[in-house]
Parts: sequence; C-alpha cells; structure tokens
Amino acid sequence: MKKYINLFDFDQQVNYRIEILSGLTVALALVPEAVAFAFLAGLPPLTGLYAAFVMGIVTAVFGGRPGMISGATGAVAVVIVSLAQSHGIEYIFATVVLAGLFQVAAGVLRLGKLMRLVPHPAIFGFVNGLAIIIFMSQLDQFRNPDTGDWLSGPQLYLFGGLVLITMLIIWGLPKLTKAVPASLVAILTVFGIVAVAGLDTKTVGDMASISGGFPPFHIPEVPFTFETLTIIAPYALVVAGVGLIESLLTLNIIDEITETRGRGNKEAVAQGAANILSGFLSGMGGCAMLGQSLINISAGARARLSGIVAAVMLLVFIMFGSSLIELVPMAALTGLMIMVAVGTFEWASLRTFGRFPKSDILVMVLVTLVTIFLHNLALAVIVGVIIAALRFAWESAKRIRARKHIDENGVKHYDIYGPLFFGSVAVFAEKFDVLGDPDEIVINFEESRVVDMSAIEALNKLTERYQKVGKTVHLQHLSEDCRRLLNRAGAIIEVNVLEDPTYKVAVDSH
Repeated sequence: MKKYINLFDFDQQVNYRIEILSGLTVALALVPEAVAFAFLAGLPPLTGLYAAFVMGIVTAVFGGRPGMISGATGAVAVVIVSLAQSHGIEYIFATVVLAGLFQVAAGVLRLGKLMRLVPHPAIFGFVNGLAIIIFMSQLDQFRNPDTGDWLSGPQLYLFGGLVLITMLIIWGLPKLTKAVPASLVAILTVFGIVAVAGLDTKTVGDMASISGGFPPFHIPEVPFTFETLTIIAPYALVVAGVGLIESLLTLNIIDEITETRGRGNKEAVAQGAANILSGFLSGMGGCAMLGQSLINISAGARARLSGIVAAVMLLVFIMFGSSLIELVPMAALTGLMIMVAVGTFEWASLRTFGRFPKSDILVMVLVTLVTIFLHNLALAVIVGVIIAALRFAWESAKRIRARKHIDENGVKHYDIYGPLFFGSVAVFAEKFDVLGDPDEIVINFEESRVVDMSAIEALNKLTERYQKVGKTVHLQHLSEDCRRLLNRAGAIIEVNVLEDPTYKVAVDSH
C-alpha cells in the first residue's frame, strides 16, 4: 500500500486514499449531529453546521491530536440552551467567543497537565456514559417526525431493516477488507438500496434544510458592558471547561487506541481559537467529538488530512451539495452512530465488578450516571475526581504509623511513617502518650512528610501539650521550609538541621 508524507506532520506517513475516504465518511456523519445539536440548543440548524466546519478545520490544522475530529457537540448545547432561551442567539455568539478566550488562556498556562488528575475509573465512566448517550439519542430516529409516536408496522420494519444492514456492513466488511472505510460503504449501500427501490423512508432533509453559504463574519450584537459580561461569563466558563474536559479526554482515548501521544496544551489553544472564530462566524461553538473521532480512527485515519477533508466536505455539502445530502437515509446514519456507541463503550470495564476496589467501581458508575442523566460531562468528571481524591486521602490517612522505642539515655523516640496532612492529623495525635512519656521526646520524620498547614498546626498543638506537662520535644529531619513555619512553637521545638533530608515541604502559602 503506497504511502506519502503528510503535509502537516512531517514525522508521520499517511495514506491519502484512506484519509480522504475517512474524512468524507465523517463529513456525512457530522451533518445530522450538527443539526440535532443546534436544535437541542434552540438555535437554527446552520449555527450547528457552521460550528462543525469552523471547529473541524481549525483543530484539524492546528490541534494537538492528528485524526481527532471536533465540531458542534451536545455537551456544549446542553450548557447554552437556557441562555439561548433567555437572551437570544447573539449572546450565544458572544459566549462562545469568551469561552474560546478562556480555553486559549488554559492552553497558554499549560493547564492541560491537570488531566493527569483524572483517574482511570472516571475515564471509563465518562466513555460509557457518552456511549449510552449516543445510543439513546439514536432511538429518537425510530419515532415519526410528524407525530412523535414510535414507528410501527411496515415503517418500523423498513427503517429497522436498513439500520441493521448498515450495522452488518460496518461489522463485517473490515473482516474482508480494510481498503475502504466500512462506514462509507454502508452509507452508500443503503443510499443505493433506497434510491433503486424507491423506498419511502426518513432522510436528512426531513430533519432540516442544510442549504447555506460560506459562514458569514458577524460581530455579536450585544451591549459591550459589564452587565453583559456578568451574564455570559458563567456560561462561558462552563462551556470552556466542558469543551476542554471532553476534548482532552477524547485525546487521551485516541492516544491509547493509536499508541501515540497527543499534545494537550496545543489542543486547548486550538480549541479556544476555533471557538473564538466560530463565535465570529455565526457558529454555536463546540469541542472534540468522541463518536466522530472514533469513526475516523477506526477507518484507519491517523493524520490531519482526514479532519481537513471532513470540514471542507461539510462546507461543500452546505454550499453546493445540500440537495443531494438531504436525500441520505437517516437509517444509514442511525446505524453508523449505533455502531459508534457499541465501539465507544468500554466493555472491559464490566469485568472490573467484583475485582477492583469498591471505591473505583463507585467512581465509574457515578460518572456514568451523571453523564447519562445530566448530560454534563464536566460535572461528571469533576465528581469522579473529587470522590477519587477523597478516597486517596482516606487511605493515606490510615497509613500513618509510629514506631516507638526508648534509648539508653531514657529519651523516647517516635519514628513516623506515612504522610502527615489534613486527613491523618487525628490519627497522628493518637500515637502519643503525653502523660506517660519521659521528659524528653524525639519525633523523627525521616520516613514521613509534612504536607500542609493542617500538619504544621498538629505539630504545634502536640508540642504545646508536652510543654504544659514540662516535657521537651525534638523534631528531627524536617526541612528548612517546615522549620520556618513552626515559629509559633518557639524554643520548645528543636530541629536537627544537620540531618535534614533533601525534600522540600509542600505548603499552601494561603
């Protein structure tokens, strides 16, 4: 198979045929998603399509993860729907621009590294919740668009049959050949069946017209006042947070699949720039799309070209090919997205039940449920991080120990093991027998670490308890940083500077 040098990633090689065909497939899948998310936000369909084009082209060229697809997303739509209802579309454009500025700032400040704090169970929960959302959103296609009732009889059999054909092709074709993307073949096959047989089934055009021109440049028509800022800033912060979390989690997932490494901070800057441009080009904004990214990656695309082709072809559909694209059967796109949901779900996570710690299972399940029922991916991940952090703090708090012995001079030594921080100070205080100890005490921190101000305060209180009964405490192996923070303990604390270890004490200066 002949390969060529990628114009945008000189250290990679890319098969142009796979990239172009995969990009075309993604473009077809982007159309109904962008329209649906615009409807979800209470906005005109073209705002979703324009956002998908702008987000897609900017992040494809400048993003930190070749092969990842960005566009209008449900996560952003859920955030801005209330603002659209209360203040109108112009405030949405202004919010998207401000959210983009926040994202650029996050990338410049290199906050992408904070994704390291997201535990793996939270990622499992996020992915599973997103897969379920993608699947459940496709169930609406089994309703009559006019009445809202579930399809029945011949309509159901026809639509369900076409969906099943699509899924079978996507599942089976890669077992025979990977020369062309199975998703594209499935869409074209179902399109051909419907056209040749003259079948009456739902098409993209039944959702909304996608006809339009090039995205028009448009400065948001909102009052440039502090009051406007107070209205849009909270929404912009949430949009920026949701967008970055979903984008960086998608980046990590694609990294695992492709066994390569993306650049999170570069992606954050690209996402921000794309949202700024989207706001000025009449788009609703967005972020990385896990479903479309998986369509692209599973088709064999690994470079930027596929994302560029997807964005450009989407614009071509809007400007020149809307009449043809509106004839594509929704059954084909529904089958495609169902297979994406099946492929997105981490089936291996089901085997963790009964094998992994209960706290990890709780994080995974809770993140999944929050994602499904609240559609708030940022909140879901934050909940997962908080629970995992509390669990870590609890486990660390139980690990602090003290080995005790009295030397030949009658001095009692406490050798502390484990971190001393806010969660372990209560257990630490219980280790000491203030009344029963001899007149001189040595507390050795060589195998411990003083982490925060709660730990410093615990040491102060302990030395005060010994001082009240006329006993002296010596603290050994504390760093210079910690010694300065212990000034309130005064003369009753002796720090052995000569044996200080090389570590520094982590202290919150506030």
